[in-house]
Amino acid sequence: MRSDGAGSGPVGLVLARPTRLLGVEPFFMELIAGMEERLVPRDMPVLLHVVPTLQDECATYRRWARQELVEAVVVVNQVTDDPRPAVLRELGIPFVLVGPGEPDAAAACVRTDHATPVRDALTHLLELGHRHIARISGPTTLLHTQARTRALLDGCRAVGLDPVLVEGDYSAESGARLTRQLLQGGTPPTAIVYDNDVMAVAGLAAAKELDVAVPDRLSLVAWDDSTLCWLASPALTAMTVDVHRFGELVAETVLEAVDGGPVTERWSPTAHYSPRGTTAPCRFSPVPLPTAPRPGPTVPPRDTGARAGRR
Repeated sequence: MRSDGAGSGPVGLVLARPTRLLGVEPFFMELIAGMEERLVPRDMPVLLHVVPTLQDECATYRRWARQELVEAVVVVNQVTDDPRPAVLRELGIPFVLVGPGEPDAAAACVRTDHATPVRDALTHLLELGHRHIARISGPTTLLHTQARTRALLDGCRAVGLDPVLVEGDYSAESGARLTRQLLQGGTPPTAIVYDNDVMAVAGLAAAKELDVAVPDRLSLVAWDDSTLCWLASPALTAMTVDVHRFGELVAETVLEAVDGGPVTERWSPTAHYSPRGTTAPCRFSPVPLPTAPRPGPTVPPRDTGARAGRR
């Protein structure tokens, strides 16, 4: 922690992800904008650093501690057996957990409900008559991926359905590749739900390349509504959340943690289903397309969180 007084230095945010994704995925830029709206008046800008692995992220925290560079850290994209809270406690750096996980009475946190939006999206797809539903998720090590998958599996099995689950990495390449595999499998889905906007836009392009009409033959839903979704043709149905407000709530929690007083547990705005041009009533029975085997289901470990949270 900096020695020149609380509330007078940067707030660290480290993203363990490929650098190329940061330039095309709008979520974190909007989150940071919301954070800075609350932090900059306190002379606490966000210090963003991108690294390839969690081990590199922990090494970054240790370097920041030696340099007394940051006032606090925001921890995102929690994983199973996450090492980061223990490292930050050891270093004495105040931190805020953003997302799901076991309740931690000693940690400041901003939590997110992912189960309710998944049930909301599934209800809309079922009302449209879709029974062959697939999901292209983010990495299955992430707790928010596990939370969304658990909700989808529970919702589908409650009505006698068995969804197809495949794992992507949030990139356009994985969105396009996995969409092609699904559509060229033995029983292609009539609806696909993506874990971010970038994969969904790429999936829409892949469907067009295969001459699969959207939404007449295939419905698509994106998580993380953004300008990418609005400008797609047709515009993508999406799970919409006020990411800017999310960032403000994170910053408010950071300020309480830095000031040393009581810290309020906050919940981020809940995502809601925004229907647009990529969803419609299911009018076609699934017809196999040529080539490529259907990918096998990928079922992540059970979510250990009391409720769900973000990427």
